[in-house]
Amino acid sequence: MDDSVALKLHEYARLLGAANSRARLTGPSAPDVLFDEHIMDASRAVSYLPEGCSFVDVGTGGGIPGMVWGICRPDTRGVLLESVGKKAALVSEMAEALGVQNVNAVNARSEDFAKEHRERFDVAAARALAGAALLAELLSPLVRVGGRIIAFKGPRVHDEIDIPPNKWRLLGLSAPELHSYYAPRSKELYLVIWEKLSICARRFPRRPDASKKTPFYGMT
Repeated sequence: MDDSVALKLHEYARLLGAANSRARLTGPSAPDVLFDEHIMDASRAVSYLPEGCSFVDVGTGGGIPGMVWGICRPDTRGVLLESVGKKAALVSEMAEALGVQNVNAVNARSEDFAKEHRERFDVAAARALAGAALLAELLSPLVRVGGRIIAFKGPRVHDEIDIPPNKWRLLGLSAPELHSYYAPRSKELYLVIWEKLSICARRFPRRPDASKKTPFYGMT
């Protein structure tokens, strides 16, 4: 990471901490904690972004991971999707203040956004959004065939992906691959990556209440 990128990421941590007083964007407000535990965590996935790719960060909150990716990889183009209007507005303000021109904050639910932007992105991502099954159902319709989904997960991920491998094909996805790493204080975390193998059926995504009641892999 070069010095100019590091400086911009530290400034982002400062702005994000200040914005937390206006809306609940992420857990802590201390810039050093935000940088160490959230911003650096988001940067773990930068190497998995194809050159010049487009990405969508679903449920971006305060812009993580999408803002971090936009700063670290100016060759990419990202949509930071947030269903809460006030949060989306704050993310737009921070992007403008930082001079990050390759990301755009959009206020919309992912199910609605997918109707107009179906299978357009190279990468779809989420961090601290939902369990793996619901997350995959929400994100797969946004990714083109040949693209991928990237999710940030904790130690319980093994239970979340305990699904027969062939069932992921219902969403047009490969079985997930786990890439482990260690956070500060030696907590083991994971990047979960699915490859988009085929077009996702039009019946997905469903509304979250339906998805939670009957997971996609239990449908007939």
